[in-house]
Amino acid sequence: MIGREFMNIAHRGASAYAPENTFAAFDKALALGASHVEFDLHFSSDRHVVIIHDETLERTTNGTGAVADTTLAELQSLDAGSWFSPEFAGERVPTFGAMLERYKGRFHFHVEIKSDAPGLSQRAADLVRGYGVGDSATITSFNLSSLEEVTAYAPELPAGFLSVDITDWTVEQAQHLGLKLLCPHSMSLTPELVDRLHSSGFEVRAWGASDETLMRRAVDAGVDGLTVNFPDILAEYLASR
Repeated sequence: MIGREFMNIAHRGASAYAPENTFAAFDKALALGASHVEFDLHFSSDRHVVIIHDETLERTTNGTGAVADTTLAELQSLDAGSWFSPEFAGERVPTFGAMLERYKGRFHFHVEIKSDAPGLSQRAADLVRGYGVGDSATITSFNLSSLEEVTAYAPELPAGFLSVDITDWTVEQAQHLGLKLLCPHSMSLTPELVDRLHSSGFEVRAWGASDETLMRRAVDAGVDGLTVNFPDILAEYLASR
């Protein structure tokens, strides 16, 4: 690792224990001792920034259709918890602003720009700046256009490129944009890859560690952080090393 504490990042909150991307999942992450949290951003139809993973509503709410075709008021009338368990009935789709207001000073925010909608990265940066959390927020995306937008508009915010496989092209694009972070899938990790990325000046934050074996493999490969559904299990392994 390079110069910082290992980032044990609760994926969409503690999403193994509560419905992803809801306050219930974020509260559970805090209760488990997590100090880093990851979540996903989209625009509503009326250009509010909301926290939800999919482009559509069916999987994680009782609504239907595209998030981008739904107003904020309509989104916040939906049940975003019952799909996971009846005990979470009534959980809502949060706004990014409400997330920052509720958890400022308690989390480092790993903000994934999920949609490639023009202006979403800028609006996310505006909210980060407005809530004064620039020193505890990292912007990530699979979308090169979103990263180009945020690095041009808010170069002071650390940003990372999410990718299934890290190729020479990925590294070149990240260097061109001045990114500090590369985020490979856990399945693609080797100690040699992590060493190469470190030598190129990047921090390495892996994702996709869906079970304990992959968690251990990623940690042992030397990554700086890992996004997981079970932050408590990862914390136990880190403590045992």
